[in-house]
Amino acid sequence: MHVRSFQLSDYRPVTQLLQTVLSEVCYEETMEAFARQLSWDSELVLVASVDNDIAGIVIGTIDRNRGYYYRIAVHPDHQRKGIGKSLITSLKQRFEQRNVSRILITADEHNEPILSLYEEMGYAAQDFFRSFRQLSIVNG
Repeated sequence: MHVRSFQLSDYRPVTQLLQTVLSEVCYEETMEAFARQLSWDSELVLVASVDNDIAGIVIGTIDRNRGYYYRIAVHPDHQRKGIGKSLITSLKQRFEQRNVSRILITADEHNEPILSLYEEMGYAAQDFFRSFRQLSIVNG
């Protein structure tokens, strides 16, 4: 497995992955935020590849000097193999390199099922940001 920055050639496999993993409503919301983040700072969109296939993606953003994990998705064939943890760790390193004041996890109804993964990695309830609609990535 290899984690790297999103590249334009990843667009089709990433959108297919997101369609596979996310609900229709979540997919639509995510695609809008994904497009905004790519136009602002594509270095905060990371993909994990396994045998040259996109197995996972994490979309992050920085808003008011805080780093946010916005959305993470791992293909069902690759779940529970450490890909999500690798994506989270890699994005955390990028946030730290940029000296953000705090790192938060957007906790909307779509992310609720995976909040335990973040907790397992050391994040706590106070790290969950529930007013995510205020983020620039979401509201433009």
